[in-house]
Amino acid sequence: MTGELPGLATESERTRALHTAVHGLRENDPMASASVAFLPWQRNTLLAAALVVVVCVLLAPMATVIVLVAACTLGYLAVIVDRVLIFTRGMARDAILTVDDERARALPDDRLPPYTILVPAYGEPEVVGDLIAALNGIDYPRDRLQALLLLEEDDSPTIEAAHRAGIGSAGSEHITIVLVPAADPRTKPKACNYGLHAATGDIVTIYDAEDIPEPLQLRRVVAAFGELPRSVVCIQAKLAFHNARQNLLTAWFTMDYGLWFGFLLPGLMRSSSPIPLGGTSNHFRRNVLIDIGAWDPYNVTEDADLGVRIAARGYSTAVIDSTTLEEANPDPINWIRQRSRWYKGYLQSWLVHARRPVQLWRKIGPVGFLRFTLILAGTPIIACLNLLFWFITLTWIFGQPGIIEKVFPAAVYFPALLVLVLGNAATVYMNLVACRENDRPDLLLACLTSPAYWLLMAVASTKGCWQLVRNPSYWEKTFHGLGTTKEVE
Repeated sequence: MTGELPGLATESERTRALHTAVHGLRENDPMASASVAFLPWQRNTLLAAALVVVVCVLLAPMATVIVLVAACTLGYLAVIVDRVLIFTRGMARDAILTVDDERARALPDDRLPPYTILVPAYGEPEVVGDLIAALNGIDYPRDRLQALLLLEEDDSPTIEAAHRAGIGSAGSEHITIVLVPAADPRTKPKACNYGLHAATGDIVTIYDAEDIPEPLQLRRVVAAFGELPRSVVCIQAKLAFHNARQNLLTAWFTMDYGLWFGFLLPGLMRSSSPIPLGGTSNHFRRNVLIDIGAWDPYNVTEDADLGVRIAARGYSTAVIDSTTLEEANPDPINWIRQRSRWYKGYLQSWLVHARRPVQLWRKIGPVGFLRFTLILAGTPIIACLNLLFWFITLTWIFGQPGIIEKVFPAAVYFPALLVLVLGNAATVYMNLVACRENDRPDLLLACLTSPAYWLLMAVASTKGCWQLVRNPSYWEKTFHGLGTTKEVE
């Protein structure tokens, strides 16, 4: 059904909610909004640095190239060492919160807090039926559960599909359609901000339209919040895929998520560093979420941005051992569209939070600041640089031109070789360990062929970096419903 909701009952309330959804963060804290991608000083600094490099190339081309290669090698080394350190911390048994079934079910229904689920969807009529089934499968008392399906008011196919799926019928009374006014920016965070005005739950979570959350997830989160300090304001569930065996790309994607959500995010939690949240299955204390400005509608990875903002406000995030299944992208073009948006958003988030570097350094500490830079800026930049260094490597293998030998004097060559051999081996090894610990022997081939996956990452990152300059807040749509199988994890 499409009903009148608290906070959105009248036209004036809907207008006010839309204004806050689009402009709230930008008006209350302009420096925290990605509505402007580059502040003048950031743009001028980048242009000045580029000008310095050009002048140095003209005056001393070989020395300049050697220095640039050495700097890139140092960056590679820092990212790899930090990633391994995070991974080792994520291997600890207590790195991830665990709430067993018995404890989750033991919570009396009358002591469970009101819970709101936000489900933004746009142009996804093919997955609405599965979405309703997934929401109905959640084990939580219906009188304390509010599920808001956030649909753009001009998205007629999805609205019609939602009505055909039986929203508002017996068993689905807790699911309500909220029509989001069609206004720029057309982004997921804008829809979530609008839906937040209608939320009544003490805890708010987000699911994507194709998600299949584990039925006890909400109960586990409530139990975890009850045991954790009040400073923990967000709990991130693990994400995995139900179609890992569809093709090699979905296997790579599943391998990638297994490492990230199973080990790297828990490792970040143990290190008290900012956690770049996933785009779904993050559970927030609603009052704190509103207090810190909710989501940035201009940021295309609003989840990563919000994770850093949580840490900068002195709060923290935990990772819980409860899995939400999604659909892995089986199509390379569609995958690149999605991953390029993520890379663009990482850089976008880094640029936003680096606007006040001294203030951020003081709030999250030197280690947190360095790690924030290596993850949000280092991840996409390193992926871009891979294309360049792979080209240099292939040129040397097949032609062995003397100029490449000059670019890599001994002081640069041996660290670069170390990064090439040990860095790549460490990444493959971490993927193998993650697949073993996640009991996914079917992903062995994906682990061993992962360098081909890195090529796709490099293409996506290059596209995302270019788009950051050309169209920073453009939300490139990812198409769902392409999966052909649903597997039991």
